Amino acid sequence: MKRIISPINSRQDRLPPGQHWTDRLIILGISDPPDINLNNYRLKIFGEVEDPTTLTWDDIMDLERVELVADFHCVTRWSCKDVVWQGFHVNEIKRLVNIKPTAKSVMIHSLDGYTTNVPIEYFFDEDVIFAYKLFDKPLPADNGYPLRLIVPKLYSWKSAKFVKGIEFIPEDRPGFWEQRGYHILGDPWKEQRYSY
Repeated sequence: MKRIISPINSRQDRLPPGQHWTDRLIILGISDPPDINLNNYRLKIFGEVEDPTTLTWDDIMDLERVELVADFHCVTRWSCKDVVWQGFHVNEIKRLVNIKPTAKSVMIHSLDGYTTNVPIEYFFDEDVIFAYKLFDKPLPADNGYPLRLIVPKLYSWKSAKFVKGIEFIPEDRPGFWEQRGYHILGDPWKEQRYSY
């Protein structure tokens, strides 16, 4: 398994402004975890791609596995050090679908109706993965089972839980929290918490 140490972990300003360290991940969400049968689970990759595809859970398990060690920063002002996730790197998606040059952003769709946008240059960063394990155990239901996007350089609302779809879009548009006043990007070191 390839191991990725997030470069933000070695920053001198590792703790973003306005944050404090906690010793655990605090569970927040817009709904109760959905009931999921992995035999029926599908991950759809679509939008500005030449070859839209749908993956089964077995397909996902066949992708190269990686481990990411990264700090996790919540917009509600807590941060957790050195969280260990296992899953697959976003570059696997490039291998599966031919992304059109018109794709400028990615909209992540979740099983509970949640959405969030990630600009394509952040989405294909070196430390962005789709996780299905947390600290060597299957991802807990309240932490995004079966699949969660992890984007360490942005506030954790961008790390969508219960992922069911990856949509490549021609322009950056707001998702669930962005439509409700959260910042369109969400860089913790710039304290981009809200759009006002």
